[in-house]
Amino acid sequence: MINKIIDAISISINSEFGDSYEIYTESLEQGLKEPCFSVFCLNPTNELFLNKRYFRRNQFCIQYFPSTDEVNYECNAVRERLFDCLELITIKVDELTGDLTRGSKMKGEVVNGVLNFFVNYDMFVYKVETKDLMEEMEINADAKGW
Repeated sequence: MINKIIDAISISINSEFGDSYEIYTESLEQGLKEPCFSVFCLNPTNELFLNKRYFRRNQFCIQYFPSTDEVNYECNAVRERLFDCLELITIKVDELTGDLTRGSKMKGEVVNGVLNFFVNYDMFVYKVETKDLMEEMEINADAKGW
């Protein structure tokens, strides 16, 4: 589920900022192309709520690496756009359908010239047990009048 949320965040950022911004979802290496984003999950939790329902807290950090010398100005503008584009994301369930999920606890701070934007996508998850299906079933039936 975390990878699907990261994909949904990346799609939302890409639709807001376009292809000129690189989006990294793996560990950052030297030589990254600025301006760019890095998306990763921080300490997800899974708590039993009731019976087979679990509550998952998923906090994500989106880092933005600016390209200009006006770091604060650029980071403030990007932060405002992230508030809008990450409020609602669509997590793909399969090829045709997706679940709309609202982000909460959004905040952003600039540390050492890098914007760190935090957002939670918390949700309930229902675990379904797989049941063994019957292999074969044989029915003998008589019908009256035939």
